[in-house]
Amino acid sequence: MKKLINNPRSVVVESLSGLVRLNPHLRLLEGTRTVVDAGAAGRGTVAVLSGGGAGHEPAHAGFVGPGMLTGAVSGEVFTSPSVDDVLVGIRAVDSGAGVLLVVKNYTGDRLNFGLAAEIARADGIDVRMVVVADDVALGESVDHAGHRGIAGTVLVHKVAGAAAAAGLGLDAVADAAQRASGGLATMGVALGSCTVPAAGTPSFELGGEEVEWGLGIHGEQGVERSGVSSASETVDRLLTACLAAGRAAEGQPVALLVNNLGGSSAMEVSVVTDAALSWLQARGVTVARAWSGAFLTAMEMPGVSLSVVAVDEDLLGYLDAPVRTAAWPTGSGEINPSPNLAAPVAESAAREGAELSGPGRFILEAVLEALERAEPELTAMDQQVGDGDLGHSLERGARTVREEGAALPARPDRLLRRISALARRSIGGTSGPLYAVFLLKASEALHGIEEPQAGDWARALTRGLEGIQDLGGARPGDRTMLDALAPAASALADAADQPLATALRASAEAARSGAEATADMAPRMGRSSYAGDRVRGHVDPGAWAVHLWLAAAAQAAATVDATVDVEPSARPS
Repeated sequence: MKKLINNPRSVVVESLSGLVRLNPHLRLLEGTRTVVDAGAAGRGTVAVLSGGGAGHEPAHAGFVGPGMLTGAVSGEVFTSPSVDDVLVGIRAVDSGAGVLLVVKNYTGDRLNFGLAAEIARADGIDVRMVVVADDVALGESVDHAGHRGIAGTVLVHKVAGAAAAAGLGLDAVADAAQRASGGLATMGVALGSCTVPAAGTPSFELGGEEVEWGLGIHGEQGVERSGVSSASETVDRLLTACLAAGRAAEGQPVALLVNNLGGSSAMEVSVVTDAALSWLQARGVTVARAWSGAFLTAMEMPGVSLSVVAVDEDLLGYLDAPVRTAAWPTGSGEINPSPNLAAPVAESAAREGAELSGPGRFILEAVLEALERAEPELTAMDQQVGDGDLGHSLERGARTVREEGAALPARPDRLLRRISALARRSIGGTSGPLYAVFLLKASEALHGIEEPQAGDWARALTRGLEGIQDLGGARPGDRTMLDALAPAASALADAADQPLATALRASAEAARSGAEATADMAPRMGRSSYAGDRVRGHVDPGAWAVHLWLAAAAQAAATVDATVDVEPSARPS
C-alpha cells in the first residue's frame, strides 16, 4: 500500500482539518469528525445535514456551505458515523427551524441516522429524513437490501440546500429533496479496486482487461464483471440502465452528473462526458444542465458513474442557485486562521455502585482480547463478502471498552448498558447500532439480577437478538450475526441447569455451527446481499464474530471454575 498518510487511525480527522483550513466558511467541531457551516446559526433557516463514511472525498464535507449542506458527519473510511456522532451534528446545525437529514440507502447509514433522528425528536428538534436510493444497477429484485444511495446524492444535497437557503419551511425543503431523489438514477463502472488505509490491501482484484459493473461506493464488488469497453460503449450501458429505470417522464429535461470514482484521469472523465452528452442528445433527451468531476468517490478507484435527474422549473432553479462550498466549484483558496469550533459538551458517564473486578472482569477481558486478536481474520473475511470494516469496527469497540477501565460497573445489567453506550459511540457502520441495541436489550433482561445464572443469560441473549431483529429487520436465515446468536441462545437455554461454563461452551459450539452454516445461505440483508451468489462458500463474518466472543467467554468461565477451590491469590482477577 502506498498512500500519503500518517496513521490510518487519524487519517479522517487530518483530512477534514486540511479541508477546513483552506475554506474560511467551515468549522470542524473539536473532538469530532463533523464539519459545519460557520455562519449557518445566524440565518435561522432549515438546516440540511448529510454524511456517511469517509473515503468519498470531496463528499461529504466538501459540500458544506451557504446554499448547500449546513453540516456533514463523517465516519471512518467506508463506515457509517455512529448514532452519537450524528446526534452531535443535528444539535450543532439546528437553529430552531428544523433539520433535514439526507441519507444514502445503506443499512448502517439508515440505522445510525434514523436512531439519531428519533432521539433528536424526543429532545424537541424537528427532524425529517430523505433516503436516497439512486443506484439502478441492482434492478427491481427483492433479493437485496434495497437500491443503494450513490453519487447522485450530491444533486439532492444541492436541491435541498438551495430550498433551505430560499427560506422554505422544513416540509417544503424535504419535499423538494424527495422530488429530486425520486427522479434520480445512477449507475457506475470500475476499472480497478481501491485500498482502505486500515486494511492495506485492495478490496477486490480485477484482471488487466476486466471491468466491474454496477458497484457501490465502498470498494465492494459490483453485479457483473466483463471485458473492458470503449468510453462510448460504457456510456451506452450506463445511461441505458438509468433511463430504463423510468424515473424521468418521457420528454422531461434532465440534469447530468459525470462522477469520477477517484482514480480516473481528467482526460478520461472529459471523454466520458462528451460521450454521455452525445448519447443523450442523439436520443432526443434535453440536457438542461451537466457537471463533471470528482463529487463522490471510492478512494482511488478508477472508474466513473453517471447520474441523470429529471428536472422541472423549480428543481432547475435550485440547481442554479448560488453556493459557496469547497467542492461545488466555487472554492476561494483562502487560508483559514481558525478552523476549530468547540463541540457540544458530551454527556459524562454516571458511575453506579461497585466497579467491575474479579471473575467478571477476567471474563470480559478475555472477550475483549479475543475481538482485538481476531481483527485480521474478521477483516479478511469481510473483504470477501462486504467492505472489510467489521474487524476494525469490533477491534475499535473492544479497545474503547478496555480504555474505560475502572469506570465499568460490576452489576451485570449496568455493565451491559454501559458497554452498549460505548459500542454505540465507538463502532460505526451497521455493527455499532446492532451491538448497541443487543447489549441494551440484554441489560433490560438482567435488570436487578446481581449474579445471573445460565438461564438468566439465555433470556438476555434472546432479548438481545429480538432487539436486533426489531431494529435491523433481519431474521435467522438471512445470513447475518443472528444465524449464530439464535442457536447460541437456544443452546444456552437448553443447558440452563448446567454450570455457567458448561452452558456457555454449548452456546459457543451452537454459534459456531450456525456461523458455518451461513456459507451455504443466500444473503438477504446487509451489504453482502449486493454480491448475491458470489458470497456462497464464505462464512458470514458477523456470525463468526459471535462465535469468537462466546467461545472466549466460555473458556474464561471454565478457567474461573477451575480456580474456585485454590487460594484467592491464584484466582483470575
